[in-house]
Amino acid sequence: MKHLLLIITGVLLFIQSHAQMQGSVTDAQTGEVLPGVTVQLLHGDKGCQTDARGRFALQQAHPGDSVKVSFVGYQTRRLTLSSQSSAIIQLTPATASLNEIIVTTSRDKQSRTDAPVAISTISTQEIRDTKATSLEQLLNKVSGVYMVDLGNEQHTMAIRQPIGYKSLFLYMEDGIPIRTTGDFNHNALIEINMAALRNIEVVRGPASSLYGSEAVGGAVNFITVAPSLQPTARAQVEISDRGYKRADFNASSTFNKVGISIGGYYADQRNGYMDHSDFHKLALTGRVDYQISDRTKWINSMTLTDYYTDQVGGLDSAHFYAKDYRNFQTFSYRKVNALRYRSTLEHTWNNTDRTTITGFFRNNTIEQNPFYALKTLSNPLKAAGEINDDSFNSYGLIIQHKKQFSWKNASIIAGVSADYSPATYYAEFIDVTKDAAGYFRSYQTTDSVLTNYNVGLLNTAAYAQFDMELLRHLKFVAAVRYDRMDYDFDNHLPPSAFTGAPDETNHFNKLTPKLGLTYDFGQHRGMYVNYSVGFAPPNISELYRGVKVPVLKPATYRNYEAGGWFGFADDKGYADIGVYNMEGTNEIISVKLDDGSYENRNTGHTTHRGIEWNVRYAILPALWIRSSGQYAEHFFNQYVEKGVSYEDNKMSGAPKVITNTELTWKPACLKGFRLAGEWQHISSYYMDPQNTATYAGYDLLNFRTGYSWKQFDCWVNCRNAADAIYATTAEKTTYSTTYRPGPKRTFNIGLGYTFNGKK
Repeated sequence: MKHLLLIITGVLLFIQSHAQMQGSVTDAQTGEVLPGVTVQLLHGDKGCQTDARGRFALQQAHPGDSVKVSFVGYQTRRLTLSSQSSAIIQLTPATASLNEIIVTTSRDKQSRTDAPVAISTISTQEIRDTKATSLEQLLNKVSGVYMVDLGNEQHTMAIRQPIGYKSLFLYMEDGIPIRTTGDFNHNALIEINMAALRNIEVVRGPASSLYGSEAVGGAVNFITVAPSLQPTARAQVEISDRGYKRADFNASSTFNKVGISIGGYYADQRNGYMDHSDFHKLALTGRVDYQISDRTKWINSMTLTDYYTDQVGGLDSAHFYAKDYRNFQTFSYRKVNALRYRSTLEHTWNNTDRTTITGFFRNNTIEQNPFYALKTLSNPLKAAGEINDDSFNSYGLIIQHKKQFSWKNASIIAGVSADYSPATYYAEFIDVTKDAAGYFRSYQTTDSVLTNYNVGLLNTAAYAQFDMELLRHLKFVAAVRYDRMDYDFDNHLPPSAFTGAPDETNHFNKLTPKLGLTYDFGQHRGMYVNYSVGFAPPNISELYRGVKVPVLKPATYRNYEAGGWFGFADDKGYADIGVYNMEGTNEIISVKLDDGSYENRNTGHTTHRGIEWNVRYAILPALWIRSSGQYAEHFFNQYVEKGVSYEDNKMSGAPKVITNTELTWKPACLKGFRLAGEWQHISSYYMDPQNTATYAGYDLLNFRTGYSWKQFDCWVNCRNAADAIYATTAEKTTYSTTYRPGPKRTFNIGLGYTFNGKK
């Protein structure tokens, strides 16, 4: 009997010593697993972190024990462990947190407050609450950003720059540029699948030290959603009173080590507020994550976009202010077909070393019969135009390694990349017929070819970023990148042609540094300073199209900025502010010649300076206010056209004040209900570099309301609630003044259903 008691006691002690609770931690909104989450027993000092698959195994824990689950950027949870053998714990992202995890500023995960740059994040919750039908409805919430709506998801951008169409902004998907260097298109975000987005990160100011050329005014990184741990599916449909219809879907799950997600949308516009403004778009994204082991992960994703739109031009002042939105172009169009694929292998060697290898492929074609190429001739019933086709393929590779050191909490990230993109451009002349009312009615192709060339674009680069803690709470960051760009130009036309440049190879190279400091005062207060350089090589169309001898050089921008942040007491929100001064040299400007034609030249020297702010505050527990904006100046230090100097003139399309303020109410007494009002303000700006004409700007009111009940979600959005007459762009040239009208008051109504399964 004595021996039996000893055996039983030993068995009980063995079981006790090996008792553990297992589970997984996921994002409550997306269902993605969260690695690195801390799970801590409240009654002792035992704890652990989730692994690469979001799993934890808490030793000496039993059903009924209380634990604290915490992770940067998420609300901490305290809960009692259940008797289930494997629990799934969901964490909700913090409503307003300074301490978010970001990836864009260092190409790797880091705390937002450790980055000495101006960066903003649009969260999953913000994306879901906004129910945006185009990306400017999201991006215009970011301080210092004005994404210009050109209709049907067409756009251009202004981040620390005036409204323009130059290659000064870098657009990425999961850290990879969506277009190749040297073939910039201001409408590139047409190619983004909004239905597959997890969140968006926006870096304001040069980011060339990590990402290379075109990251001058800013870099926008669209981060796609990863597969969920458990089966989820969502479908939604919406319509507007302006002929817009859209359907979205998402489905996701993980099967042992393999996670799969697919999502997309189809949008269709008919009989909108302007004539000849129909469009349709299909966007699909598929992603497969294979967790080979706890240290190795293989990610494959593909995005396909098929887009067509009628093109809409600007209006003269008489038609614009009379709300007579007739479109005089009846056949202009834009077609976009884009395919992107990436394959990423991530391997963690140990606690200090991690390597990432990414291969990518792009196939992209833009076909146009552009309205802006239509030119009236001496015969009032005749005009000239063109049809063009801009296409490229890309084959790329990025290899990156990160090493952490125990000394001074230092780390270094280094990488190399190569992107080879053979591109073609073809344009042919068309004869256009007008009627007596001024409408461009029809066209005929001709045997006259304006442009026909191939360009082999090769961009090779090496980069490194080092950071360390100089003193307690004082962090130092230094980064540098070297880029070499080779343009191998092969012209298929004679020297007498519109594009008659000879076959040749052009080389551009640039070394871009960045230096920064951050200081954490504690209690969610801190500041940063940085110096960074950005550059933009000539686009292939700037360098070769309509050119006899290519002579352009890259433009360079030097940026100095400082900023700070602080959190309000009781987690009621936060505020951040930044000031900057950026000077551009060798800027490429379209200069008018004596014969009335235009030529691209490196004649610009400009200054861009301003202050940006973002405030988010809980007036009441259920009532939040967010206000973001900028006060900025953009002016010429040097700009000479036909012997006339515009030194100290303000740049055209540069409003001084841009603000976006939103009030959101989510009452506790009616869980799932939301109501928001948004005010967008654009101040006056000059319409030409001569500063002879001014556009007054505009104010826009938007309202959004919705209700979520169980698996259902319904909403009503009203854009331009006051039915204001406003122009998204206003420009004056020697021959005309044009206004691009913004949408009239529009109501969108939608209904969604979400399925959450359990395995």
